[in-house]
Amino acid sequence: MARRPLRRTRRTVAAAALTSAALAGAGGGATALAQPSPKIVVKDGVTQPVFSYEDAIREHVYVESAVDSDRDGKKDRVNVDIIRPAETEHGLKVPVIMDESPYYDNAGRGNEGELKTYDAAGNPVKFPLFYDNYFVPRGYAFLAVDMVGTTRSDGCPVSGGPTDVLGGKAVVDWLNGRAEAYRPDGTAVKATWTTGRTGMIGKSYDGTLANGVAATGVEGLETIVPISAISSWYGYSRMNGVKYWTDEQPWLASYVDTDPPEKCAAVNAGLDEGEDDATGNYNAYWKTADYRDGTIARASRVRASVFAAHGVNDLNVKDDHFAEWWQALARRGVERKVWLSQRGHVDPFDTRRDAWVDTLHRWFDHELQKIPNGIMREPRADIETGPDQWITQPDWPARDARDLVLRPGPGGTLGLDRAPRGATAAFADAPGPRGEGYSESAMVSDPTASQPYRTAFVSGPLPRTGRLSGTPDAHLKIKLDGPTANLTALLVDYGDDTRVNYLGSGSGIWTLATEDCHGESTPADDACYKQTEVTTVASPVNVVARGWLDAQNDRSLSRPRPLRPGRFHTVRWETLSQEYLLKKGHRLALVLAGTDADYNTETPTGAQVTVDLRGTSITIPVTAAADDPAALVAPPKRSATWRGPAEVTLPVQERELY
Repeated sequence: MARRPLRRTRRTVAAAALTSAALAGAGGGATALAQPSPKIVVKDGVTQPVFSYEDAIREHVYVESAVDSDRDGKKDRVNVDIIRPAETEHGLKVPVIMDESPYYDNAGRGNEGELKTYDAAGNPVKFPLFYDNYFVPRGYAFLAVDMVGTTRSDGCPVSGGPTDVLGGKAVVDWLNGRAEAYRPDGTAVKATWTTGRTGMIGKSYDGTLANGVAATGVEGLETIVPISAISSWYGYSRMNGVKYWTDEQPWLASYVDTDPPEKCAAVNAGLDEGEDDATGNYNAYWKTADYRDGTIARASRVRASVFAAHGVNDLNVKDDHFAEWWQALARRGVERKVWLSQRGHVDPFDTRRDAWVDTLHRWFDHELQKIPNGIMREPRADIETGPDQWITQPDWPARDARDLVLRPGPGGTLGLDRAPRGATAAFADAPGPRGEGYSESAMVSDPTASQPYRTAFVSGPLPRTGRLSGTPDAHLKIKLDGPTANLTALLVDYGDDTRVNYLGSGSGIWTLATEDCHGESTPADDACYKQTEVTTVASPVNVVARGWLDAQNDRSLSRPRPLRPGRFHTVRWETLSQEYLLKKGHRLALVLAGTDADYNTETPTGAQVTVDLRGTSITIPVTAAADDPAALVAPPKRSATWRGPAEVTLPVQERELY
């Protein structure tokens, strides 16, 4: 049943503020007419909605950054749209929740693609998403910030590069008195209404900017909530030298920039040159857009706590962005929390809505209002293991996960024992029917059938259920008849099951006609959004983990090392991470192939690849398989009767930018 949005008048706000016994946080200063200073109200460990959303102050300012991204000789000014409780004009100081985005006038935000709207004076009337509706009544300011080069900000976007990040950092600096800002009439303005404590949130590019700004180490950014967010733009464009997309950087910059193309043409030409599509290598350009260990931002500088959310089956912003960022934060001891779903590029607001809003509320209250509500004593990780089936665990990956090493054997088996010396298999990195490699559907169809473009190894039925928690690691000993090959490693589950339909339309969700509401509304900006439900598919096969490598980039992403033809070489790389139930009675397969036509834009090399089976394996971290992960695997025995599905159809996951 739809929840009616709350509406309060100034009179009820004042009464609530004066009569509550549970006062905390950020009030202070004398108010007009000697009235008591307004306060944040806390009950049961969370802030209460005591401030009027309808009467809130809506304004915009231009923060002066330190960058000149469009090279016009002037520092870029960043447009900041603000909504804050009216009481902040009378002494109340509030923390800030900030969503910096390049999408406010093109793709829009959220599942419904909402755009910002303005009144005749240029002040914001509608803020996308529920953050303003929900948190402003609870004593927060909300800032919708136009990324440099987009919407009403100056400059040129650079697809995650330095100026994108430093524009957002300037806003945090302004909130803490370290940068200048101006009203539309040119007068200087200070953020006197804030405590300076800031949290950044957002999905996709927005969450990416939160990662980047946090990785500058800026003071005053207390927490970030990156959802389906990038942590290295090289890793968004390619993996281990294999390109996911061509012309990714200039294309995306042009997409988010609604100004005439000639304005940023020279900047876009620099992006095209810097990304170096000809080689797929990591270079100095990519280093500037690397938030894990880059020149502008790096995980070792992060001061903010991190509440991350990601889909383990997101094939747009793939989940290695989360996994590698998470491990870098762990090494630094950053306070952190995570939700991992079985969906694709989907916001948790559209996966597990009520629980997400409640958890986010408690998180921001703890980190920005400094309310001791116990959220940090709860399990660190929430994991979806099946359609709407969630568990919690102390950390990610699961602390009790143990490595299970699976090895290919003669006759297409997969088990625990090394193959005999001299046992080999072969495939070609060959063009498919359309000249661009082979689809994953072709790669995983009946693994017992011989195919020239792949080799496959299948386990017997699993004798018990276990769970993959973490990042599989592929080790191959290969011989080529040329200097390199594009390699694909797939870990595949064969067994009839009903799974989240992450490859289908919506990437695992279906949008309903009904709505529910979280927060307060005005006629121009309501707090109500369409509900969603999980979509599932009954299928006999699922690709659990994917990984790609240009063989010559095995040892270095920057300095390729062509392989000497006719000699065996050992190559190793990590696949994408995963949380996945390996169910009793199902079979696991390791499929090795050339160029993946579904997710690579490389031209197949044509190289013949010979695999030394004894020197090849895939290591997967497994939990819940007794104390010995090997108990998950029965001794391999080639079945004379089992055949995999002959004609598999796997859709290519739609690419959603927002």
